[in-house]
Amino acid sequence: MNVIHISAECYPVAKVGGLADVVGALPIYQNKLGVSSTVIMPFYDNVFTQTHQFTTLYRGSLSIGSKKIPFSIVSLKKSELNFDLVLVDIPALLHTPYVYSADDTERFIAFQTATLDYIISQQELPTIIHCHDHHTGLIPFLMSHGKNYTALKEIPSILTIHNAQYQGWFDYEHLPLIPDFDRAKIGLLDWNSTINPLAAAIKTAWQVVTVSPSYMAELQVNANGLETLLQHEKQKCTGILNGIDTTVWNPATDQFLPKTFGINNVQSGKKANKKWLCKRYQLDPKKPLFVFIGRLVREKGADLFNDVFTQALTENDIAILLLGSGQSDIEDRIKELITPLKGTFNAHIGYDEQLSHVMYAGADFLLMPSRVEPCGLNQMYALRYGTVPVVHQIGGLKDTVIDISKNGVGFVHQQLTVSAICKTISRATKFYSETDKFKKNRILIMQIDHSWDSSAASYISLYNSLIH
Repeated sequence: MNVIHISAECYPVAKVGGLADVVGALPIYQNKLGVSSTVIMPFYDNVFTQTHQFTTLYRGSLSIGSKKIPFSIVSLKKSELNFDLVLVDIPALLHTPYVYSADDTERFIAFQTATLDYIISQQELPTIIHCHDHHTGLIPFLMSHGKNYTALKEIPSILTIHNAQYQGWFDYEHLPLIPDFDRAKIGLLDWNSTINPLAAAIKTAWQVVTVSPSYMAELQVNANGLETLLQHEKQKCTGILNGIDTTVWNPATDQFLPKTFGINNVQSGKKANKKWLCKRYQLDPKKPLFVFIGRLVREKGADLFNDVFTQALTENDIAILLLGSGQSDIEDRIKELITPLKGTFNAHIGYDEQLSHVMYAGADFLLMPSRVEPCGLNQMYALRYGTVPVVHQIGGLKDTVIDISKNGVGFVHQQLTVSAICKTISRATKFYSETDKFKKNRILIMQIDHSWDSSAASYISLYNSLIH
């Protein structure tokens, strides 16, 4: 079986969020199970592409409206990724240091067009084409109704929705950018009088998958305008929980950590990493350390952070450390907390892969008060590193974290309010003081299996059902 994953992100090539982690791990585990998985993504001008060498596989040119744009398809000369990586190099549009910009319509239409042109040029066509999020949403439509791609019509297409809040909307004046298609099918591109790539993929993909079962159920009720579409298409929709790459996220071998650790030395290992963090950020290592790692956006509950942190630090003898970036107004408000809360709160505004690993390793608790969390990987990383999740009961968090009062291993709040979050932080703080219980729970959570093994097998089973 030959599977092609098509995505805007893939770790370690280019990462903005969890999409990159999934696309960078799922093919590895599928390959282990005997499937040949390849990733096709844009060629960005970033550290990865600047420090690797590539071989050209194909050259072509795109007709984007009235413009002819040359492109090439390249692959790594020497791959250390444990899967085949193919990059779409369109210098005029994609050769940028960033993944996303304010207006990506032309960039990602060009990427999808070049990808399909390359695929149909091959002597051996793929068995499955697996698309990820709206950046690839036109591909299932063009496979079914594009006049240049009839050779792909009988190949099963799968869409995985990592986040339905972002749908890639664009208006009809951009319609000429899309390769020629059967105009009788133009309604498949439309949702609420605009062209909606995510909606088009939901309508035309053979199967639609969300990254957790609970998220699929939630999208039937709240999908940023796509609720009735997902209800209508529910017979081809399912949820498969993401996994984590346990070779990358392993506290026993993690080279980012000041001290690695496993089950047998978890207490001393956690203590050493916590000491490193607290020294660097001027916090007291004797206090329970709560951390947040992620995007500073409303979707993650970050608009509540100033009130939550101020109240939680007043009510509890704890320390809080934050790593993230996002909306400039939220970033500015977070920065304003650092001086008045010095000694109990600190923040690193930006992205730092090494620091994130040390924070998972050194923290006692991870805060995830998300409004929307399709799956969530952070809580799985935290569990792997012996850090207790404190989460809102939503999406994949509901599927992976059960409250400790219900024989679970974490702390869950039902409501997303400052009061509910702070009460849950206080419960977690009290649990920290119950030393023996806390240490036993720490060992227990490190043994939970959230690897990609079962998830990869579920995807392969789905592929087989479509093929047969």
